[in-house]
Amino acid sequence: MTETPPPESPREASLLDRFNPGWAALIVSLVALILAATPFVPGGLTQPVRTALLSNPEILREASLRLQEQEAQTRQDAARAMIAQNLPALDQDARDPVMGPADAAVTVVQFFDYRCPYCKQIADPYMELVAANPDVRFVFKEWPILDQNEPLSEYAARAALAAWHQGRYPQVHQALMQAQTIDPASVDAILVANGVDLARARADIATQETGQHLSDIMTLARNIGLEGTPSFVINGELVNAGSVADLQAAIDAAQAPPR
Repeated sequence: MTETPPPESPREASLLDRFNPGWAALIVSLVALILAATPFVPGGLTQPVRTALLSNPEILREASLRLQEQEAQTRQDAARAMIAQNLPALDQDARDPVMGPADAAVTVVQFFDYRCPYCKQIADPYMELVAANPDVRFVFKEWPILDQNEPLSEYAARAALAAWHQGRYPQVHQALMQAQTIDPASVDAILVANGVDLARARADIATQETGQHLSDIMTLARNIGLEGTPSFVINGELVNAGSVADLQAAIDAAQAPPR
């Protein structure tokens, strides 16, 4: 799965964001056609109902919004079921970089790409979130989906995993998120600047095992229905987070005792 963010948007939309506004127009058009045809359709809408709808067209907008809500809930339910089926691969893959206690009651999983503009935008606040929640486990899923002609995102992801093997992941991760340019030369420079043994890292970058790890993440993301970066899953729930504050609220909700 490869997606490129539209030029007008700095953000790769998450699964729950991707409602097509054209649905609303389609719904209104279809209902309008039905209303227009009603006098000629046996068993159609009764005249009082037809009159009410024509006199109060905002009802159509309310119906459209309701349909959007129902579709969002359907997507959420489908995502929840798929996540449950893939939970070990999601938050217990020993190959993934992790911050926080192994026995944490709350686990936050982030899927990201180092060339995703919105991933970069929230990178610093996200690491502040990590620091502010020392009792939460954070899993970092390297998901390079923005490559087209050259594997630039993939090289950065491989390099970050190589840094993880050398205990330098947080520094390299943040430097990659802050980088204006992502290419092999700039990524290698980031590794060296953050104390990574470049020769050892290049060996890790090229291994089949690293490639398999990234391939497994790609498969996992597809299986649970993710559509873009960044995407977040907290304790098995896909979170439609528009900001780091939304993530903190979701963490707080996950930590709250059941009623």
